[in-house]
Amino acid sequence: MAAYAQQLIVCTGQRDWTSRIEDDGKEQGWGALVRGLKQMMGRGGPYLDPFNNILVTNSSLKPSVPSSTAASALLFPAFKYIPSVPTTDLKAFIRAFLLPTQLHEMHSSLPEAKQRDMIRVPDLESQFSKVMNIQQSPTILICGHGGRDMRCGIMAPVLEKEFQRVLGTAGFQSDGSSGVQDGPSHSNVGLISHIGGHKYAGNVIVYIPPKMTMGPETTGELHPLAGKGIWYGRIEPKHVQGIIEETVLRGRVVADHFRGGIDRNGDILRM
Repeated sequence: MAAYAQQLIVCTGQRDWTSRIEDDGKEQGWGALVRGLKQMMGRGGPYLDPFNNILVTNSSLKPSVPSSTAASALLFPAFKYIPSVPTTDLKAFIRAFLLPTQLHEMHSSLPEAKQRDMIRVPDLESQFSKVMNIQQSPTILICGHGGRDMRCGIMAPVLEKEFQRVLGTAGFQSDGSSGVQDGPSHSNVGLISHIGGHKYAGNVIVYIPPKMTMGPETTGELHPLAGKGIWYGRIEPKHVQGIIEETVLRGRVVADHFRGGIDRNGDILRM
């Protein structure tokens, strides 16, 4: 797992994408969001910052309102759901959610005006309606980018079905038919585009929300991994039960599959 500051999960409603996700969704708001962020935060863009790596990842999660001029997205480890991001002008969105709260010391030589432009402005969040804080629902993301790696395209639907089955037995609704939700008995499960660096299938990210509590036997106790994202590799259907029981229900990291993680402050977790 490469270090990152935040991961933006774009809700496309599709279950696969072209090899380069910025080439997909030509007439869809989610496609415009991906392309716009690449232009503005990628090489040559006005908000390029090598110390603020934003992973932009497509997902099969349903957007709130399919549109050619707006998109829906989840943001981790901020644990926010932004149901409507206008794609005609992304500057406010980037400044409200994606810029760092403070700059790396290497930027200290920049003019003050430039430094101010590179810092997040939380007050701009008020321009975005119905932003949801994901407080209780775990989010499980499975690499299913068949357009990039055929093995992921084959394995991911099997893993998704098994995660939904096991989560169901644990008391979580997770079929995804109603889109992104938050609640103690709901989990958000989706397929995602390539998350980099792997030559095998079975890559899974588990985001545990900041106010999630433990299972029935310890009701009320804050989850040990609350506010964290855990990356696993080489997950097969036979491992899903263990991932749910150990990580989601008991707050333990499965060391054999652990590839890294991130906490609420954006600090990278290693073993």
